[in-house]
Amino acid sequence: MAWTVDWRVTIDGSDVSSFMRPLLTAIEIVDRDGTASDAARLTFDDTGGQCLLPRTGAKVGIFLNGVSCFDGVVDSTPWTLTRGGGRLLQVNAKGFDTRGKAKEGQRWHLDDATLGHALDKAARLAGLSGMIVDPAFASIMRDYWSPDGVSFLAWGEKLARQFGATFKIRGDRAVFARRGQGLSAIGQAMPTVRGTVPGNVISINIDPTRGRARYGKARARYFDRETAQFVVTEIDIDGADLDAIDDIRGSAADETQARSFAEAHKVNAERDAGSGSVEIDLAPEAQAEGTFVLSGARPGIDGSYRITGVTHKANRGGGATTVLELKQPGNGAGKDDR
Repeated sequence: MAWTVDWRVTIDGSDVSSFMRPLLTAIEIVDRDGTASDAARLTFDDTGGQCLLPRTGAKVGIFLNGVSCFDGVVDSTPWTLTRGGGRLLQVNAKGFDTRGKAKEGQRWHLDDATLGHALDKAARLAGLSGMIVDPAFASIMRDYWSPDGVSFLAWGEKLARQFGATFKIRGDRAVFARRGQGLSAIGQAMPTVRGTVPGNVISINIDPTRGRARYGKARARYFDRETAQFVVTEIDIDGADLDAIDDIRGSAADETQARSFAEAHKVNAERDAGSGSVEIDLAPEAQAEGTFVLSGARPGIDGSYRITGVTHKANRGGGATTVLELKQPGNGAGKDDR
């Protein structure tokens, strides 16, 4: 059986595809938004024990049809034997080394610094080469930043919730990007994937009206020292059909922080609208936080969606597919105006 997709695998920077080709039977790559690590699995026919076990922590790169789809490190190498099923070796990899310093507590602080500076310091102390911070967040200034003893992973997750961001580690760098905007951490547009019926769409399971925003506005408050009173900041939530207000607990330090809290709740509420998945022919360019545009299905289903998860699957002799997890419908999705 021959592969129908062009693939390439590197280990510690060396192309080992030619050695793997007679033995590799399946490839699976998962790209998630948020803090979940990217993951990959390579499955080998290990009849006779001819496969060499890669060392844990070895760097792995996987390319499909010439597109880089995964960059991470070897995490585990489970081996199985079943009667009639043969001997299989799996090489499981994750987007970052879970045994590294990223989950080590940090105690330090910065005064009068930007968020970009603070995150970069935390990333380097976690053993990473640096941090890519969205321009919309990088210049945010506060008089005090500190992880206060928590790990880089936990602090990054906390800040992501506060600012409505996507935080994750890929390879030896971390990313802090705006959520639901279809932009990368450097402000460039993410790839757009298109699906057509009939065409490259294999199956669809979408409810574009599920999880619509339960609030019409997000509201935060802060204490204004000059007037000696609490001041409220409100932001409208797009797509909401209710008058209820999402009143954020606690108080912000100032107006800038209050607005960032409200913006984060707005982004998360808009993003959580709609839910579903689409399976299409292999689309290696698809990435979490990118855009999927569907056409040819029906009014109310056709439109654009935010990609929140991507799973590429390819196997020897069985073809290759991409499954997209979708949210945040737009451009007609969820509305049947006939």
